Amino acid sequence: MMECSMKETVPKENLLNCSSRYLRKVFTGFYSLIQGMDITVKYFLNPKTVITQQYPENRDTLEMFERFRGPLSMPHNEKGENACTACGICEKACPNGSISVLATKDLSGRKVLGKYVYRISQCAFCGLCVESCPFGAIALTGDFELTVYERNELTWVLNEPRNETQGEC
Repeated sequence: MMECSMKETVPKENLLNCSSRYLRKVFTGFYSLIQGMDITVKYFLNPKTVITQQYPENRDTLEMFERFRGPLSMPHNEKGENACTACGICEKACPNGSISVLATKDLSGRKVLGKYVYRISQCAFCGLCVESCPFGAIALTGDFELTVYERNELTWVLNEPRNETQGEC
């Protein structure tokens, strides 16, 4: 097969073949450009169809998707009690050790939850701890603004009701 180059003298029919191939590439390139710009023009003319979240401006109305995995939380009832029995299954299920269940004994000698320490800086947000909990004592939240200035603020004690203490272990 002969290349289309200017260095050699090319027969007239081969020159027509090269120029038709060139024009075909120009037209297909232009067509693909028009296809891509079609979406941009549609969004420009009808901005209601855009699904991009305008983040800092819509902070009050922003809801994360159902499948979003945020940090752990431990729901408490009205009395400030949680459903955790300090069994430690979630701690064993965590692949990188971001959970520590520190159990104590109550007056009757039963094992109860002393502290539930959650290190968000080590968490992979995989959800294995939530899936493994037989009592539904922990859940993943939709929080995503987790920036802090001090590293010790990324260690939370979750079993304190309504006040997830950060940085105190």
